[in-house]
Amino acid sequence: MPMVQITMLEGRSVEQKHALIREVSEAVARTVAVPLDRVRVALYEVSADDWGIGGVPVSVSRPGNPLGTPAAP
Repeated sequence: MPMVQITMLEGRSVEQKHALIREVSEAVARTVAVPLDRVRVALYEVSADDWGIGGVPVSVSRPGNPLGTPAAP
């Protein structure tokens, strides 16, 4: 039974997380030839204060935009 663990910054919508679980599960099932219902996916969300890049918390290096996505105009 494949088990996939994904750690990411918090802030995605429920819809995005559900789509991620679905698409990762489908890719794993197809790639390793197992039934989809045997694939397990666990998402772990980390705050921007608890995630560091280059010795700096993301909350400091990307204040107001921890996901690093372009800011809305």
